[in-house]
Amino acid sequence: MLDVEMVHAVAPGRGPAGSDTSAAATAPAGSENTTMSLLELREVSRSYGEGSASVNALHEVSLSVDQGEMVAIMGPSGSGKSTLLTIAGTLEEPSRGQVLVGGHPVGAMSRAAKARLRRRTVGYVFQDFNLLPGLTAAENVALPLELDGTSARKGRVVALKSLDRLGLGGRASHYPDQLSGGERQRVAIARAMVGERKLLLADEPSGALDSANGEAVMQLLHDACKKTGMAAVVVTHDAHLASWADRVMFLRDGRVTDQAAPVRGPEPLLTPEADK
Repeated sequence: MLDVEMVHAVAPGRGPAGSDTSAAATAPAGSENTTMSLLELREVSRSYGEGSASVNALHEVSLSVDQGEMVAIMGPSGSGKSTLLTIAGTLEEPSRGQVLVGGHPVGAMSRAAKARLRRRTVGYVFQDFNLLPGLTAAENVALPLELDGTSARKGRVVALKSLDRLGLGGRASHYPDQLSGGERQRVAIARAMVGERKLLLADEPSGALDSANGEAVMQLLHDACKKTGMAAVVVTHDAHLASWADRVMFLRDGRVTDQAAPVRGPEPLLTPEADK
C-alpha cells in the first residue's frame, strides 16, 4: 500500500506527514515567488453518475505547478490520478472548480481553443508509448507539428533536433518495432516536448520499463523541466522514481492526503553504462 512513509524512506529529509513543505511554504520570510504557474487546479471536483450511483473521482483538489517544476502524483488504484491528468490536459471538464493553463482559465475556452492549447502547449506521455507503428521515430515526433500546420520539411528538422537532445539522433529513421522499450518511451517524450510545449503530463511513463530504463525516463523528464522551463505532472506507483520530482502529491479516494518535497535527489539506480 502506498503511503507517505514509502517516499520518506527513499528520499530522506522530506517533511512529516501533513506538513506543507512546498517551495512557497519553505521560502525565507519576505521573499516572493515570481515564477509563473503553468498549471493551476483550484478546488477541482469530478463526479460521475447521479444520486445514489454518484461516484466522486476527485474532491476539491488544488494543485499549482510552476515553470521548471516536476510534480509526482502517487496513490492506490482508483484514487483519481488519471482523472486529474485528463482534467489538467483539458480532455475532461471538472464538475466543480477551475483549471488554468498558462494563467488562462480553461473553462472559458471554446472547444477549438482547447484543441489548439493541447496541440501547442500540452504534451502527453503514456505508459504504452502510443506511437504509430507505420511511422518512423522522426515522423512520430513531427506529427503534432504537422497536424498544427507546420510543413513536413520543417517538422522533420524540429523533430530531429528533439530526438537528438534525447540521444536518439541515430534512430530517427527506425520504426517503433525496431526500437527497445526505453527508446520508444524516449521517442514518446520527444514527441511530447516538440515545438514550444510548456506543460507535460505523463501517466505511468515508466510502467512498461525495467527499473534502469524507468529511472532513465524520470531523469529525462526532470532534466527537461530544469533545462527548458517546462512544467510536468507525472503519475507513478514507484516511490523511488517519484523522488526525482520536486514535490510529491498523495491522493486517496479522490482527495489530497499529503504533499512532500525532497531535500536532495534520489540515489540513482543507473550506472554510467545504463545511462548511455
